[in-house]
Amino acid sequence: MAAIEKIMRAAPVIPVLVIEDAAHARGIAETLVAGGLPVLEVTLRTEAALDAIAEMKKVPGAIVGAGTVVDVPGLECAIAAGAEFIVSPGLTDNLGKAAIAKGIPFLPGIASAGDIMRGLDLGLTHFKFFPAEANGGLPALKALIGPFGQCKFCPTGGIKQETAADWLAVPEILCVGGSWLVGKGVPDVAAIESAARAASALRI
Repeated sequence: MAAIEKIMRAAPVIPVLVIEDAAHARGIAETLVAGGLPVLEVTLRTEAALDAIAEMKKVPGAIVGAGTVVDVPGLECAIAAGAEFIVSPGLTDNLGKAAIAKGIPFLPGIASAGDIMRGLDLGLTHFKFFPAEANGGLPALKALIGPFGQCKFCPTGGIKQETAADWLAVPEILCVGGSWLVGKGVPDVAAIESAARAASALRI
């Protein structure tokens, strides 16, 4: 089994995290892991992101990756911060080849058959379908799975607790990305743990 597939199968939902203050990172990670979601994607959308990855790595049981990686310098910074996997919103040859050369589990974003074929040319078979709802939702991904049944997917973008189970019922969908688990501002620990437990129970 590919390393990225093991990560994708670790939990039904990968929290997609936008961390504004690295001081909150470790507590958020501890709460999500306690709630049953060990795989954490920290998006490189804030100045605190790389420090947040380093802090979350200190949490036992946490598998911490970097999301919104759009170029090779971002890839290198994420790896230097301790990221254990890489997620990108799209796929370019440069980024794909660099991730493969680094030997790090890589989940590139795709939105079309051409994107998937570019990934297959690079030897990749695991993809993030993004933005999931805006790209036609579950019917669109099912249509892509038809000719690409050898691939596995993590749809992300617009998915909610209420709709996640519908996506997860498709065998080729190993997990979904979830941005609903952690709100903005000072973390509400009780709310985060409750949301994590509900999400972790989506697939038993």
